[in-house]
Amino acid sequence: MLNGGAAVLKAAVSTACLYPKLLEDSLYELALNAVNNVEIFVNSHSELNKIFAQSLSETMRRFDVSCCAVHPFTCEIEPMMLFSDYPRRFNDMLDYYKKYFDFMNIVGADIFVLHGHKGAPNSNKEIFCQRYLKLREAGKEFGINVAIENVSRCLSGNVSYLKELSKMLGDNISFVLDTKQAVRSGENPFDYISALGNKIAHVHISDNSEIGDCLLIGKGRFNIRKFLSELYKVSPDISVVLELYNGCFTGVSDLTNSFNILDNMIKGIEAK
Repeated sequence: MLNGGAAVLKAAVSTACLYPKLLEDSLYELALNAVNNVEIFVNSHSELNKIFAQSLSETMRRFDVSCCAVHPFTCEIEPMMLFSDYPRRFNDMLDYYKKYFDFMNIVGADIFVLHGHKGAPNSNKEIFCQRYLKLREAGKEFGINVAIENVSRCLSGNVSYLKELSKMLGDNISFVLDTKQAVRSGENPFDYISALGNKIAHVHISDNSEIGDCLLIGKGRFNIRKFLSELYKVSPDISVVLELYNGCFTGVSDLTNSFNILDNMIKGIEAK
């Protein structure tokens, strides 16, 4: 690490940016273009195969790339499978998510991104917390931190909801802060930093302005330097992942340029 072993933020890029390019090709292209830290978005069941995971790990080893997190393709069915009134679904999904945790152990990731529930705002938070804790404990058995992302179409999109969960669960909860999802929820990304502090374990970042909420770094009006500075004060030892949707950039050179800008911003903050 930099700064004599002090905790540091670390820039990264999500393989999801290159969707629908195959995962292995996305990873290879990012690695070939000197992106040294990635979040892997698993797009299909077959990609959880042990041999496939080992092939990804070999690519990362060859290019000296680390994997900070894994995002599951099953996030859209989490409300039904994890948080419904039918307990067998939860048990089955808990077993299935252990396949992700096995995959993560092979590729070296330790943050698992959870979207959570889509219920009514007054949904039973106690049930949610019980299910989340069971999933979190299962993750811990593999050395994995299960972190809830603020997603605008889910209950987690509301900063007040996350703040209440944080209060209920104390130290037994972690969060993924996504800046574009905050904007889509009508929230200020800085408010999540204030509300969740060092429980923020991972970040998805993009620029934003009146023309869009998912822009390349430097193409919007979001005060990214200030955001990183505030984040560094409360949760410095995490990855900040560039996550853009296909169509928000022209090619991989745009991603690597934004990655380098982000990396330089982080280094500038740490040097102060």
